[in-house]
Amino acid sequence: MRRRRLLFSLLLVAAAGTVTAAVPQPGTAAPAATPLDRVIPAPASVRPAGDAFTLGAGTRIRVPGNSGEARQIAGYLAGLLRPATGFALPVTTRGGADGIVFRLGGRDTRGLGAEGYRLTSGGRAVTISAARPAGLFHGVQTLRQLLPAAVEKKSRQSGPWRIAGGTISDAPRYAYRGAMLDVSRHFFTVDQVKRYIDQLAQYKINKLHLHLSDDQGWRIVIDSWPRLATYGGSTQVGGGRGGHYSKDDYREIVRYAASRYLTVIPEIDMPGHTNAALASYADLNCNGEAPPLYTGTKVGFSSLCVPKKATYDFVDDVIREIAALTPGRYLHIGGDEAHSTAHADYVAFMDKVQPVVAKYGKTVIGWHQLTGAHPAKGALAQYWGYDKTGAEERQQVVDAAKRGTQLILSPADRAYLDMKYDKDSPLGLNWAGYVDVRRAYDWDPGSYLAGAPGSAVAGVEAPLWSETLTTSANIEYMAFPRLPGIAELGWSPARAHDWDAYRVRLAAQGPRWDAQGIGYYRAPEVAWPTR
Repeated sequence: MRRRRLLFSLLLVAAAGTVTAAVPQPGTAAPAATPLDRVIPAPASVRPAGDAFTLGAGTRIRVPGNSGEARQIAGYLAGLLRPATGFALPVTTRGGADGIVFRLGGRDTRGLGAEGYRLTSGGRAVTISAARPAGLFHGVQTLRQLLPAAVEKKSRQSGPWRIAGGTISDAPRYAYRGAMLDVSRHFFTVDQVKRYIDQLAQYKINKLHLHLSDDQGWRIVIDSWPRLATYGGSTQVGGGRGGHYSKDDYREIVRYAASRYLTVIPEIDMPGHTNAALASYADLNCNGEAPPLYTGTKVGFSSLCVPKKATYDFVDDVIREIAALTPGRYLHIGGDEAHSTAHADYVAFMDKVQPVVAKYGKTVIGWHQLTGAHPAKGALAQYWGYDKTGAEERQQVVDAAKRGTQLILSPADRAYLDMKYDKDSPLGLNWAGYVDVRRAYDWDPGSYLAGAPGSAVAGVEAPLWSETLTTSANIEYMAFPRLPGIAELGWSPARAHDWDAYRVRLAAQGPRWDAQGIGYYRAPEVAWPTR
């Protein structure tokens, strides 16, 4: 198998007209054009053929038809390519067989689904075809990776800008491919969230899970409970100002994510992880006394007062206001580490809260502890267990999956991007162990939970908790290079899974991240090119 992979890689390189070693060695220069087999996530089908396409000063981006979304995606692509190439790259609705051509719909897009695409490159044109605009957008992300890494720079570069000849036909394995950003332990601004959205979109992530509340901070304005944001959002881990999003801020995040074909999933964690809310309103506490704000990192000590009517007035108001701001179908209600809530109270609480989510037109997502209660019909359980998770807890999740509850897989010792790479990592935690790049990639979502039907897996998500993270540079150091591996597990067919091949493709991303100003961790198990 490996010998056939190597031969395939060499054929692709030949098709691109570029001589490149099968495995980049430290000190080698980045290739002038990226072969078709260097894409992350790995496409479903790659067929090299014909001449390479060269992007030039006269290249146009053609969008036949009347799709406003297709024109917007074409404009997005032009905006990406203009700074480094220096080319005008006008977007036109005039038909033609040359340049970069977008095609929406038609017979050749059947079977591609809502997010699939077909990219065909030849001497005269590169054509991206898709049944839906999301597919065109994902095809654009592949097109970026087929160009030299220097195309990502914001200043004029020399080129040449060649794309290997051939056809990529591609569609995702899972419909749910997510990443979570914890803005509660440390607050991140709208611009910081947008930067992360752009990075997620490159690897065809389509869900942004925002962890908006926790013990250390409440990050979204709720008009009917204003102190949640003004007081509960006033601090963060270690102290400091904290912060919160106005409703317009949140709408802007949702809008920007949608422009990159990501759906925002808001999370309000409850009944535990609620100290910021409990500190803001005394009546949410069983004893009627508000605790002080909390800036530490311990978990499991807080709980809403399950028997109180005020608790459910609070829950209804919060869900109603957030649901009204959120066009996506999902709303995450947390539910993990509720150690201060009696099990019977936990079950009663979830039985009351899940119908409230449905009342406001949303589908529940909860951490996998939800399976210890009564998951609502259609609810998704997000599994964050790891090797040390007890057999009984794991079996509870498996049993729920067998009864029809869909699963999002986020195993903490595989997919948690805040785990340290190794003992020398300057950031992150290690309660789930060290998670190097191979460990983050080398598992199969379809068979990860023994006994759970493969059909129960809705997809994967890479959470990034922020106890130790305060800047975008911190986010990027922990997310890269592990995030692309989780993205590939969500997108690529299982047959494409191969660590030895993946690490070669991952190494080729390094110069691209350098060009984008992403300060990634140069994992020793990957042969990164010398900068």
